[in-house]
Amino acid sequence: MIINCAIIDDEPLAAGLLKSYVEKTPFLHLIGSYGSALEAMKELRDHPAQLLFLDIQMPELSGIEFAKILPKDTKIIFTTAFQQYAIEGYKVAALDYLMKPISYDDFLKASNKALDWFSITQRQQATAQDRFMFVKSDYKLIRIALDDILYIEGLKDYVRIYLEDGTKIMSLMNMKKLEDYLPRPEFLRTHRSYIVHMTKAQQIDRFRIVFGEEYIPISDSYKDDVQQFFDNHTLS
Repeated sequence: MIINCAIIDDEPLAAGLLKSYVEKTPFLHLIGSYGSALEAMKELRDHPAQLLFLDIQMPELSGIEFAKILPKDTKIIFTTAFQQYAIEGYKVAALDYLMKPISYDDFLKASNKALDWFSITQRQQATAQDRFMFVKSDYKLIRIALDDILYIEGLKDYVRIYLEDGTKIMSLMNMKKLEDYLPRPEFLRTHRSYIVHMTKAQQIDRFRIVFGEEYIPISDSYKDDVQQFFDNHTLS
């Protein structure tokens, strides 16, 4: 996978260093380097970048202010000499925050984080569009339609997939891999041991999702995403 990226930094030396790092990173393609957010705004409107290496303290329009008006699918790695901006950076959902002077090792770690994010998103989009997946079970590959899944239970190194027709499919796989693969928020992790097909939920009882006689727990670690889904689909 190749990620189209851009550099926005008003310091020529810092921008030049980042450019050299991009050029030796195989999965990054530099589409532009800009000395200000205003300059970048004009160019990126017609030639959008997937990933920005964005300085924070710049004249006229800061990196934080610029980040707030970017499309949601544009991801950001902030670059700055000022540590006090870290909290502000995470408030605008930056993937990472690099302190100057930036080493290539730190740059590569942040870039790999971006690669993971884009790869996961791409797989989720493909799965959501195709509406099926294959899983290994008893030396076979079994095709499962997403619309047939009720919920998934994690059992140590295995998962058990519960289908609407009562079928249960065991597969050697971890929950994290499935969570990354399945489209959100249609499928949400509700508990360390459960992923639920939220559009199939018919009843909620004391903040547990009910499937027949089964009650799927919702733990504190995942309750915010689950509550947001319910809030978005509840008439008050």
